[in-house]
Amino acid sequence: MKARHVILMAAVVGLWPLAANAKSRLADFALAERIKAKVEAGQPLDIYVSYHDVSNEFAPFMKAGVERASADDTVNAQFIGPVGADADGQISEIETLMGRMDGLAISSVSTDALAPLIDRVLDAGIPVVTFNTDNPDSKRLAFAGQDLIQSGREAGKLMAKVLGGQGKVMITTIDAAAQWSIDRESGAREALEAEDGIEVVQTLNTGTDPQEIYSAIENAMLANPDIDGILSLECCSTPAAGTWVERNSAADRVKVVGFDLLDQTVGLVESGNVQAAIDQAPERQGFEAVNLIVDFLNGETIANLDTGVGIYTKENIAEVTDN
Repeated sequence: MKARHVILMAAVVGLWPLAANAKSRLADFALAERIKAKVEAGQPLDIYVSYHDVSNEFAPFMKAGVERASADDTVNAQFIGPVGADADGQISEIETLMGRMDGLAISSVSTDALAPLIDRVLDAGIPVVTFNTDNPDSKRLAFAGQDLIQSGREAGKLMAKVLGGQGKVMITTIDAAAQWSIDRESGAREALEAEDGIEVVQTLNTGTDPQEIYSAIENAMLANPDIDGILSLECCSTPAAGTWVERNSAADRVKVVGFDLLDQTVGLVESGNVQAAIDQAPERQGFEAVNLIVDFLNGETIANLDTGVGIYTKENIAEVTDN
């Protein structure tokens, strides 16, 4: 499966201000002397972009944005991160590279585990921004990505709409303990709980293996045959939920709302087995993560950047397939 990413502003239904959107300036930052010397000499900047799991199906589209940012010969941006959501692995890799990096962009495996490291990197005079998954407990300079709580709210509203405000809903996620999942789920539950006729039956933690994701959904649906809606919080349980609906000819009785534009998800939206998919502009997130650090080192004031919520249904999914 591949993800599709297109910049279609017409599909983005709203941009919301992210929390703690303070501006950051180089004049207020104690930049490491070795980095200051490189900037003054106009030497290429070595920026490392650490993603929380480089093995998942979403990672290549973040990486594509990083590579686009690195096309400028003044920037050497490298996409790094653990295989699997391994906080210790992410910490160890960053610690090893600290002496070489002129800037760090990070999507944390764990907010709690990575916040102290982020602050340590900043204290060493190395600029740090977050992307995709924020780490507001740290002193990071800025965040580039989707407002995860708001995107969860939008997913919840969509689920309520396609169910006509009535029904039982199961939430699915590949990592219920991850901060991005917690944030999205809180937004989704807030929106669903505002509907008197909707009951959230459970949150299903599927794991990350594709076959295990499908099996977990299949078993949950067997155990709860009266579920009317499946709300996926990420890329990879969305197509699994839609595939279950397709295989069981259940599109008339089970509705699916999820995230991201994997090729399989796009096809399931086209066929009506997934009612809506929310895009978070992954390539742009990777690009802007690098760009924020470059702008900061060049003396520009930076702030949080919201990549928005792009909603795709059967009515407008052709905007994706035609690009």
